[in-house]
Amino acid sequence: MFMSMIGAVEAGIIYAIMALGVYLSFRILDFPDLTVDGSFVTGAAVAATLIVSGVNPFAATALALVVGFLAGCITGLLHTAGKINALLSGILMMIALYSINLRIMGRSNVPLLNQKTIFTTIQEWGMKAGLDPAAAKTWGVFLSMTLLTLLFKWFTDWFLQTEIGLAIRATGDNPRMIRSLSANTNLLIIIGLGLSNAMVAFSGALIAQYGSFADVGMGIGMIIIGLASVIIGEAVFGTKTIARTTLAVIGGSIIYRIVVSLALQAQFLETGDVKLITACIVIIALVAPQIVRQRQEKKRKERRRQERAQLAAVSAGGKGESDVTVKSDL
Repeated sequence: MFMSMIGAVEAGIIYAIMALGVYLSFRILDFPDLTVDGSFVTGAAVAATLIVSGVNPFAATALALVVGFLAGCITGLLHTAGKINALLSGILMMIALYSINLRIMGRSNVPLLNQKTIFTTIQEWGMKAGLDPAAAKTWGVFLSMTLLTLLFKWFTDWFLQTEIGLAIRATGDNPRMIRSLSANTNLLIIIGLGLSNAMVAFSGALIAQYGSFADVGMGIGMIIIGLASVIIGEAVFGTKTIARTTLAVIGGSIIYRIVVSLALQAQFLETGDVKLITACIVIIALVAPQIVRQRQEKKRKERRRQERAQLAAVSAGGKGESDVTVKSDL
């Protein structure tokens, strides 16, 4: 049980990078980008294929970041230059990436069991530092991925405070207003989608090395997982500032993985039910805040009604006392 929780936290931290990418497209740009399901696999395919070919795993993972950025930019071009609907442009790119990913891998699955990956390298570093193999693998992966995810969080916070980042935020909020200030919203959308899918592809490359395989179907439903992380994080931790929101996204990703891991402990659920569990989690995360909000609003209205009733009673009492005073004077 404890080891499964550790694994859930580790996976949640890695998937958090993907969730940050989804946050950029869905929350910042207000762009329903379904490219995520394809670009996640693209990152995994590029990294796995290069690693099998003997390329340094760190260089392979970095190249996955670049390829993901290009995929996102193409989606942006389809929407801006091609004037294709935002949702449809993402779907078209996702479909195209399926065939591209097969071309990259050459087959539907690329195993990495006996290959040198980022995680085996980290384990070797931990063993050189004096840790036993199990501790080096567990704590080495946990600490390194935590630092890496926090680095992506810091970059996201910093970027969204820059001039370009502020313009991208304005584009998502009010594109007509930012265009009136002579900003090139088309370019901003392309950059935003490129960065979003770069993070998604980078996460895919890490997950492929973490699980020791890349599969053409591993990205199915990835957009729902990203949205679940964003929604859960925002509901639990709040969204007062950008820094707090990005931290909430990371926390939401970890919570999501822990919930899924706990749910799979139930005897009547199987590994194939993960997508069903994900759908249920998203539904609960969407519906629960609305129910809480409605109850709070109902309580506020009831409190205001009582306050008005008390004020009316006080006013009526004061008026009655003044009438009695006037009669006694007469």
